[in-house]
Amino acid sequence: MTTPDAVLLGLLQALGEFLPISSSAHLVLLPFFRGAQYQGVTFDVMLHLATLLAVILYFAKDWFFIIKNGLTKPTSQDGKTLWLLALATVPAGLAGVLLQDWIETAFRNPLMIAACLMVFAVILWLADRKAQNTDRADINLKNLLIIGCAQALALMPGVSRSGITITAALFLGFSRSQSARISFLLSAPVIGGAAVLELTHLTWAEINGPLVWGFISAFLGALVVIGCLMKYIKTHSFNVFVIYRLLLGLVIIGWYIHLH
Repeated sequence: MTTPDAVLLGLLQALGEFLPISSSAHLVLLPFFRGAQYQGVTFDVMLHLATLLAVILYFAKDWFFIIKNGLTKPTSQDGKTLWLLALATVPAGLAGVLLQDWIETAFRNPLMIAACLMVFAVILWLADRKAQNTDRADINLKNLLIIGCAQALALMPGVSRSGITITAALFLGFSRSQSARISFLLSAPVIGGAAVLELTHLTWAEINGPLVWGFISAFLGALVVIGCLMKYIKTHSFNVFVIYRLLLGLVIIGWYIHLH
């Protein structure tokens, strides 16, 4: 893999991880469109680790109070949020362990990715129609577990982790801004867990220039994307992302038919 390719993949990861368009789908599809070899799960996980660091840095103030109160004042709202986020991570963690083989094979079929992109785009559109400027739901065990179970579906490329968690939060009555915040906070333990597992298999030989540049581009790009999205959704709907997903799904199907 060349350095420009790694940087491009890093930027795609930054865009796809936090915009509801599926980062894993784009990481799989780029080599598919170019007729190149898939870069491997290890490289993808390192890019996810870069975006994890970005979301921790962007929400550093939130994380400080969530962790501090979670350890010292567990009955406070921030204190409860820490443990609720931890519990909400369990469904995706279990699914990742149980379905690891399918994740790396069957789930990466281009037609399946296209179907996930389009089907869950429509579901996001339906949820977004219900969105309000103020929250009509609370961060409690029931709501966080529902969002956590929805997050497990994102193991399939094309679903979009941020897209499905935002969708679930919107259906539950959270505002667009709060839905995005919950989605980003909930991404940290899932991405972190996956990265830790993959890092145990990482060898020094795999740490090369392209991987490092891909990591840097994903980290810096993610900081920009998070900030822009949080501002954008204050006054805009998610319709532009719905349209993009539908069009991308059609392009994938057309390209697949062309090749076969």
